[in-house]
Amino acid sequence: MSETAGIDFLWGVATAGHQNEGENIHSDTWFLEHVSPTVFQTPSGKACNSWELWETDLDLAQQMGLNAYRFSIEWARVEPTEGEFSPDALAHYEAFVDGCRARGLAPLVTFSHFTAPHWFARRSAWLDPEAPMLFARFVDTVMRRLGDRIAVAITFNEPDLPEMLTWADLPPIVAELERATLQAASTAAGVQRYRAGNVMLPEDFAGMRAGMTAAHRAARTVIKRHRPDLPVGLSLAMVDDVAIAGGEALRDRKRAEVYDYWLQLAAEDDFVGVQNYERLVYGPEGVIPPTSGVPVNEMGTAIEPGSLRGAVEYAHQISGVPVLVTEHGVSTDDDALRAGMLEPAIAELFTAIEHGVPVLGYCHWTLLDNFEWIFGYSRHLGLHTVDRETFARTPKPSARVYADIVRRHLS
Repeated sequence: MSETAGIDFLWGVATAGHQNEGENIHSDTWFLEHVSPTVFQTPSGKACNSWELWETDLDLAQQMGLNAYRFSIEWARVEPTEGEFSPDALAHYEAFVDGCRARGLAPLVTFSHFTAPHWFARRSAWLDPEAPMLFARFVDTVMRRLGDRIAVAITFNEPDLPEMLTWADLPPIVAELERATLQAASTAAGVQRYRAGNVMLPEDFAGMRAGMTAAHRAARTVIKRHRPDLPVGLSLAMVDDVAIAGGEALRDRKRAEVYDYWLQLAAEDDFVGVQNYERLVYGPEGVIPPTSGVPVNEMGTAIEPGSLRGAVEYAHQISGVPVLVTEHGVSTDDDALRAGMLEPAIAELFTAIEHGVPVLGYCHWTLLDNFEWIFGYSRHLGLHTVDRETFARTPKPSARVYADIVRRHLS
């Protein structure tokens, strides 16, 4: 990676615009948060107020001794009205990139972290035949402004998540609320089919996948036209799926339905991003629940440090390209569990590297306790707490644990 010359391994944190910046009022997600009924527990509001406090956030990463920072450039801010690009938003993100570089942080840019402009959702999002062109135009605008200074380009964040959630055994009320939310949004927006990337209906999966695939390829072409040397890929949500005797067929069907299409697409790219939070064990009757007494995360699945290695190894096995861990963490309000998970998980990752898997870096999700989509502020994945009134950031013990791990690897 030319922009990370001298850096053998990227050590970073991952963040996302809508979840951190706050008041992303021109986005589809903001609109969905405010219709009734809505699947979102609470509106995002000011989130972590990172639009104003972005320098504070970069300072926190620098103080931890990191050398990379992943963030998204919000399309809804850059192009709030179709065909009209905001000079202020572009200037903000340019300052953000320059702020990363001034602090020794390689800027890892995500162009679509679930959210899109409200006007794009009114056009049915990725179901619109012109969606790839519209996305590529946005990417081209950003690349012209600041593409010469970024280190890694990630087109899409977790385009496989809708399929993954069909395997998550969510209560039926969630799917019912998602459908009701989109119906309410369509009515409120005065269109027949309001669609979004992070609230998706099963009958739209194939069309949305096709649209995102074409958009990914179009964006990659644009990025490479500006920077042939810039590494480009997409990031995938990946559980470490393992099987005991009799569970192999179910595990393999899950892999085929959720990951394999995207991993095969990633074979065209410079890397594939892996985002892992859990391991699931399959037996003849389905998922085997955690053993009594085993620590679990806020989703109720066991905290398994070895899950990251399993996901990374499978991603490389199918795609054949290097892996960048674009997210890894644990959803828990017990920071001791997070702190205790970090060391063994990263040790397992380096075992995979020793066994020949090319891994470009590791980004922990996330820097701050932030807005976790439909769960609002009820999930906790940050290395720092955020006061919901003052937005003051306070490091958790896990922040020091991660910083110590990075220091040892870089020393």
